[in-house]
Parts: sequence; C-alpha cells; structure tokens
Amino acid sequence: MKHLICFLFAALAVTASAQQNYQAASQKVQDDLKSALEELAKTRNEIASEQIELNREVNNLEGDVISKTREVEHLQMQADNRAVGVSALTQEVQSRRDEMDYISGLLNEFVRSFETKIHISETQIYEDAIKEARLSIEDINLNQSEKLELQMDIVSLAVDRLGEVLGGMTYEGKALTEGGVLESGKFAAIGPTVFFKSTQSNATGLSMLEVNSADSVVVSLDPSFNSGIISLIENGSGDIPADSSLGNALKMEQTKDSISEHIGKGGLWGMVIIVLGAIAVLLAFFKIGDISAVKMPPVDSIQGMLYDIDAGKSDEAMKKAESIPGMTGKVFQDAVANVKQRRSVLEEIMFARLLEIRPRLERYLAFLALVAAAAPLLGLLGTVTGMIKTFNLITIFGTGDAKKLSSGISEALVTTELGLAVAIPVLLAHGLLNRMAKRKMADLEQGAVAFLNGIEVQKES
Repeated sequence: MKHLICFLFAALAVTASAQQNYQAASQKVQDDLKSALEELAKTRNEIASEQIELNREVNNLEGDVISKTREVEHLQMQADNRAVGVSALTQEVQSRRDEMDYISGLLNEFVRSFETKIHISETQIYEDAIKEARLSIEDINLNQSEKLELQMDIVSLAVDRLGEVLGGMTYEGKALTEGGVLESGKFAAIGPTVFFKSTQSNATGLSMLEVNSADSVVVSLDPSFNSGIISLIENGSGDIPADSSLGNALKMEQTKDSISEHIGKGGLWGMVIIVLGAIAVLLAFFKIGDISAVKMPPVDSIQGMLYDIDAGKSDEAMKKAESIPGMTGKVFQDAVANVKQRRSVLEEIMFARLLEIRPRLERYLAFLALVAAAAPLLGLLGTVTGMIKTFNLITIFGTGDAKKLSSGISEALVTTELGLAVAIPVLLAHGLLNRMAKRKMADLEQGAVAFLNGIEVQKES
C-alpha cells in the first residue's frame, strides 16, 4: 500500500512536470508561429512592392523584345532583298560577260578575216596592225579590255578604209610585174578594183591576186588604158576601164591552164597514164595500117586462077597467085601448088596459112584492151594518192587556206580525168580494130572457101 501511494505521488509529480513542459512548448510554438506569420507578412509585402517594379521591368523588356524582333525582321527583309539584288546583279554580270565573250568572238573572227577581205596590195599598209591584233588574241598577259581595244583598232581601220576606198584612195607599195620583178610603185584603189603604176619601169595595169603568190601581180591591160590609169594615180582623175565581173573574168582567164600544165597537175600517175595512152594511140594507128595491109584478092583474080587451072595453065594461075601481095598471096600460092590434092588436104593447107594470118591481125589488140582496163585503175590510184597528199597538207596547214590543198585535190581529180580520157577512146579503138580484124579474117576465109568450091566443081565436071 505504501508502495502504491508512493507510485501515485511519483506519477502525479511526473504528470505535473509534463504539463508544465507542454505548456511551455506550446507557448514557444505559438510565439514562433506568430513570428513566422509576421515574417511571412513582411516578406509578402516586400514581394508585392518588388513585383510591381519587376512587372514594370518585364513590360519594358517585352517591349524591347518586340522592338528588337521587328528590327530583326526588318533587317532580314533587307538581307533577303539584298540577296535577290545580288543574284540579279550576278545574272546581269554573267549576261554581260556572255555578251563580251560573243563580241570578243566576233572581233576575233573579224581580225582573222580582215586580211582576206582587203586587197592583197593593202596588206603592206595594214600588216602591222593586223599582226598586233592577231597576237593579242593569244596573249594571256592582256586583259579583256586591252584585247578589245586592240581589236577595235582594226574595226576603226576597216571603217576608215571603207570610206577611203569608196571615194578612191592611193598608196605606195610593191607589186610583181609581168617579168616577175618586185617593183615599187603607187596603187589606186576604187572600190574592189586596184590599179598600179611602177616608179621603176613603165609597168602599168590592174593589180590582182595570183595563186601561190605572196604579193600582188600586175596584169597588163590594153595600152590605150595606160594613160588614163597613170592620170588617175598621179592626178586623182582619169579614164579607166570598168569590169562588171569585178575582176572575176581575168581571174578565170588566169586559172586556165595549158595542156601541159593541166597534165602536169596529175603528177607521176598522170604521166604514166599519158605515156600508156600515147603508146596505145600509136599502136592503134599502126594496127589500122597493119590490118589494111592484109589484102583480100579480088573476085576476078580468084575466078581467073580457077579458069587457068581448069584450062591446065598452072603457071598462069601461079603468076596470078604471086601477084596477090602479102600473106594472102601465100595462101593461094599453096592452094595452086597443091590443087591436085584431095579437097580435105587442100582445105587443111589453105587454113593452115589462114591460121598464120590470124595472129598478125590480132597482135597488139590485147595490149589495147589492157590499156583500156588499166587507165581508169591508174586514175583511181592517182585519186587515192592525191587525197593522201591533201590530208597530209591538212595535217600541216589545216583547212583554212584552200590554195595549199589545191595541189593534192588537182592530182586526185586530174588523174581520174586522164584515166577516163585515155580509157574511153582506147576501148573504142580496140573494139573497132577487133571488128576490122575479124571482118578481114572472115573475108579471107570466104575467099578460101570460094576457091575450094570452084576446084571441087571443076573436079566433078
């Protein structure tokens, strides 16, 4: 009991102490809560006061962002516009470059062709300018502008020249006279026609371009024109001849070759064809005489021999046979000498003689046939060699100058022409002579048969 009471008093003491501690702790918690609430209120007030400023600053920043965005968009638009402008300018620059390349190409072609457009005598005047402009085309040290400037100088020269030529101009230079001498003198150009008067001799005439000549050549005209040409060159006026063909008539006349010159263009094979043709012609004339020399005895002579044989006058018949010239006479001489033989034997004797005549009639005809067949083939061979020569010249000189290629082309064409020119008449001659030989042989055989038939009739009677 005593212990229980003590325990109760102890428990009450503990409970009282715990109550006091609880109240103290509760009071402390309330104080802390109050302090925290005051701190929270203070913080909220501070946040509220600062939020207004921050909102104002955010608004300002948002306005700046909008302004900057608009500025960026404006700059982007300007950049896009500038890119479009640059692209357009690039295209325009490329277009201008293409135009410049096209113009440069035209000027290059004009520079190359200008020398061929002017008269050959004028190259002495424009030679330096043409050479400088031609060299500028391949000069890598010059820019496009400098090249165009040099090329435009040629264009200016061409325009000035055109005006001068239309009104007539005179200039000094050199030309080849008819003696092949290069003489100094004075030229007068009126349109496409150029006249020349030598200061070293009396050479006066029309200045023209001649094939394979680097200088102009003076072609003499009728002496009655010389005074007018001299007056034109020295005084600027005079009566001059007019050529409606613009010199083409004289050029065509100059291009006409003599027979020897024309044959010479055929080269080696042309000469071979001509030699074969000449031999064939000589043989053809020889065969005409050779075939004509084989005489057919007249019918009266054969009939006379038959009468004499029938009358027993063999000597008289032999004399008539001996009077027949050539190998034909031997045919009838053998026939008269063996007239008493059987017909078959006599026939063999006469035809043996006729067979001796046939080779003579047909000799050399095979050679004529060979020439007729070989001449076109030789012409074809000359054509092939001429074309090979032409291609070799093209390899060396190119295709720009047709004059340098003319020798090979001439050889190719002339040999074909000569081959056909020889083959056709030789073929005709061979056919004619062959027909003559066969006709002559047929006549001889007919005469022999007539003699044999006559003898046979006499024996039967």
